[in-house]
Amino acid sequence: MEKFDLLITLTGDKKEENNVTIAFTMAVAARKKGLKTDLLMLSYATYLMEEGYVEDIDIGEPFKPIKELMDEYLSLGGKISVCNACLKHNGIDEDKLVKGVDIVNAEYVIDALMAAEKTLQLN
Repeated sequence: MEKFDLLITLTGDKKEENNVTIAFTMAVAARKKGLKTDLLMLSYATYLMEEGYVEDIDIGEPFKPIKELMDEYLSLGGKISVCNACLKHNGIDEDKLVKGVDIVNAEYVIDALMAAEKTLQLN
């Protein structure tokens, strides 16, 4: 199991755009500080990983749009993990996910939570 400096868990989708924005903003900030991070998508947050889903999520200044934050986070080497059971439950096709995300199982989620130095949970 990889050990992360910061594990961020997110459960909301467009209906929780403030929490989504905070999660991605903090993930980018952590990567810029050189912290090893994983942004873990659970429950409804799995919808965020569908290609094109985040295009219109923008809560305005001083925050950046989610698409921009996601691209920046991934370009900085950030990891995004998506719960496989949540994908299935929500009827999301794995072939339509954003490139670069990892599909994980419940065991990974528990191990990542237990091994992380710190966590930020936005639920």
